[in-house]
Amino acid sequence: MKPIHSDIIEFRGSHYDYGVMQGKALKQSITLQNRRGQWKSKRPRFIIDPAEAKDAFNEYAPQLWEELKGLEDSLELPTQDVLRDFGGYRIDAPPSGCSIASGEDFLVRNYDFHPQTYEGRFCLFQPDRGNAIIGPSQRVLGRMDGMNEHGLAMGYNFMHRKNPGDGFVCYMIGRIILESCATIEEAVALVKDIPHRGSFSYVVTDKSGVTKVIEATPRNVVVREASACTNHFEIQQHENRNYLKDSYERLSVIEQNAEDAAEAYRAYRLFNDTDRGLFSDLYKSWAGTIHTSVYLPKEQEVWFALGGNQEPSVFNFNDWLQGKPVKGKSIHGQLDTAIGFAHTDFLFT
Repeated sequence: MKPIHSDIIEFRGSHYDYGVMQGKALKQSITLQNRRGQWKSKRPRFIIDPAEAKDAFNEYAPQLWEELKGLEDSLELPTQDVLRDFGGYRIDAPPSGCSIASGEDFLVRNYDFHPQTYEGRFCLFQPDRGNAIIGPSQRVLGRMDGMNEHGLAMGYNFMHRKNPGDGFVCYMIGRIILESCATIEEAVALVKDIPHRGSFSYVVTDKSGVTKVIEATPRNVVVREASACTNHFEIQQHENRNYLKDSYERLSVIEQNAEDAAEAYRAYRLFNDTDRGLFSDLYKSWAGTIHTSVYLPKEQEVWFALGGNQEPSVFNFNDWLQGKPVKGKSIHGQLDTAIGFAHTDFLFT
């Protein structure tokens, strides 16, 4: 078993200052060395035009461009490098797993990916412009799941990498949803409008208790109401990958345990217990479960755990929004893998 931790990062202020703070923390970190080191062994299969990226950010999330500039200034790196490693526009997102279910008052999610991509950052951010958000980060600026001050919660699931478009990747779209939208309807409108790099399902819920699955590709976006989602489209089936056995099996586990999946803590146990069929140890295949998160919009509460068979760390987001700091500086767990993590192990020499 390999120990893993996530640092708890709290910040209140402007996006630019948030970027500066994060850049200072990253400057001497293993994370930054790994992000830059990966390009020693491979060349990017994408080209980023900084002017095009700036225009896209200014249209959909100008405050995040300010955060990128703060990151750039504190890291003292060229714009091209910062966009490549943290920008989330016109880059490639690797395949992954992930399972999501929801009830009337919660959304639960297993984040299944490769340990080398995981940066171990759990962030609470209250900006001077835009929604306050809570959740784990990906590539520093992005969010793979999270909740905002209005109780809008979001998680996404990978579908495929075929025929990518010129647009934002999943984790940056996740961040923009949380920072820009207050309701499911606003999230649906944004995802329909924003340009997509890859094909993902974005699952959103809010205090209404309704859950929508937004099936998004660079070619089309459709919406359905559902309480569970894994790694295949239900409406846009022509877009699906050929091999979907694991995705259908995990969806079947959720459906067969519908009674458990309808209540928050029982759903959490269904997802986090390693013997229930949803928690995955396929880390070498980019599909091992790294964290389990639960978002409760009405209570403004978040449960979060690293690894399986854990009791979650509980965060009262409403208290934090009122100025009460979080207790503790980190979250700890362990995974059944020997693979290194982006924030704790030198992956490239």
